[in-house]
Amino acid sequence: MGAGGVRAAAIAALVAATALLLGCGESRHANQQRPNVSTRISVTITDRELIVQPVEIGTRAESTQEIPQNVEHPEPPIKSTKPLDVTIVIANQMDRGSTVQILEQSRLVKGIKVGPRSPGTMHAELAAGNYTIAATKTTTKQPARLTVGKYRASSQNDVLLP
Repeated sequence: MGAGGVRAAAIAALVAATALLLGCGESRHANQQRPNVSTRISVTITDRELIVQPVEIGTRAESTQEIPQNVEHPEPPIKSTKPLDVTIVIANQMDRGSTVQILEQSRLVKGIKVGPRSPGTMHAELAAGNYTIAATKTTTKQPARLTVGKYRASSQNDVLLP
């Protein structure tokens, strides 16, 4: 092979390598399920009780789902063991401040101080399991229970989401 043949082979190899590198597409596929929207629970603190609604999340599709794009079709589940993204909206209706805590088997997962007659918001990622929600400076001795299931829904059919 002459000098021209070696040069042509080198150019062909360079063009092939460049085409191979440029041909590699994005590793994320457009049809992958989008993550679920944060699940919301509300916590109301009064002098006599601690109210948590709903007491079960992540057990089925959320009834308070955003506007679905395909009304007749259920949300596709995500096959994932990731923790559930939870937003806790707190309303302290007492005349004194309180600390709201999420506990898993007496271990503090998350806590927030909420002022007297004030709202508060807390964000947590909770794995499937049973949790206790407690508030300080109340007369109630009964903390509230929260159950987080393994169900995770995609937000694939929800409109107006990124």
